[in-house]
Amino acid sequence: MSGISTHVLDTSAGRPAAGIRVRLFRGEQEIASEVTNSDGRCPALLPHDVAFEEDIYRIVFEIEREFPHGFYPEIAISFRVSDASAHYHVPLLLSPFGYTTYRGS
Repeated sequence: MSGISTHVLDTSAGRPAAGIRVRLFRGEQEIASEVTNSDGRCPALLPHDVAFEEDIYRIVFEIEREFPHGFYPEIAISFRVSDASAHYHVPLLLSPFGYTTYRGS
């Protein structure tokens, strides 16, 4: 299964971050926009009608609603797709004043 997915966890509350607007870009073009589900996931962020190509992608997480008094209104994560036959899972662990990410599986 190829494509892009994400999972957002609110580490300050110890729960999934549901209702986060997530936008996917290839280069400067926005190619998808989703909202995390009740488990904090967007399991298939890349639309079926968009070709998955080797390129630089960026996921923008709009977190201001989750943390209205937090430091980051949004978090942008850029990553390289070097094998379009692979799956790219980009988790985000966040709190009002920090975040971390990694390439998941």
